[in-house]
Amino acid sequence: MHRLSSSFVLGYHGCDRTVGESLLKGNPFRPSNNDYDWLGPGIYFWESNPQRGLDFARDTARLKPSGIREPFVVGAVLDLGLCLDLTTTAGVEWIKTAFDSLAKNTAAGGVPLPSNRKDGRRHLDCAVMRRLHSILESLGTPAVDTVRGVFVEGKPIYPGAGFDEKTHIQIVVRNQRSIKGVFRVPGERSL
Repeated sequence: MHRLSSSFVLGYHGCDRTVGESLLKGNPFRPSNNDYDWLGPGIYFWESNPQRGLDFARDTARLKPSGIREPFVVGAVLDLGLCLDLTTTAGVEWIKTAFDSLAKNTAAGGVPLPSNRKDGRRHLDCAVMRRLHSILESLGTPAVDTVRGVFVEGKPIYPGAGFDEKTHIQIVVRNQRSIKGVFRVPGERSL
C-alpha cells in the first residue's frame, strides 16, 4: 500500500438518476457491501471512464429486480490516499498473503473456500479482500482509503488480441473523505 504523490483521479459512478441527482446535491454515497463485490465493501468507481459507468447502470437496470430505473453516471474527484493498488507488486503480495490466510482458516474449519462465479459475482475475491482488511486491522496498520484494480472483461477486440473490449480500472473508496467532489458528466446521455 502506498500514498501516491499525485493521487487525484477522476472516477465515474453508475447509478439511478435520482441517486445521482442526490449525490450532486451533496448527499453521501451509500457503500456497497455485497459478499460478491470483487474489491470488497465500499463505493465503486470506473477510473477515467464515464462510458463504462453509464454502461454498468444500463446493464444493471435490465436486471430484475433492479434499483436503477433511469441509468445515470456522476463523476467524482478521488484522492486515492492510502491505496491498496493491485497493479503493483506490493499490492499483489498483500492479496496473496490474505488468500493464504483465508485458505488455511477455511481448511482448518472444514469449510470450503467461496468461489467466483461466471455471472461476475466474485465471492472468493471479496472474501480475500475482507480477510486482508482484517489482517491489516489486527496489525494496527492504518485503514486503507481506496483499493484500485484492473478488471479484464469482455471479448477480445480483434482475433488473437490481448486487449478485451471492457477491460477497465476500478476503484473502491472505503473512506468517504477520499471523495473530494462530485460533478455532472457533460453529455452523459450521449456517452
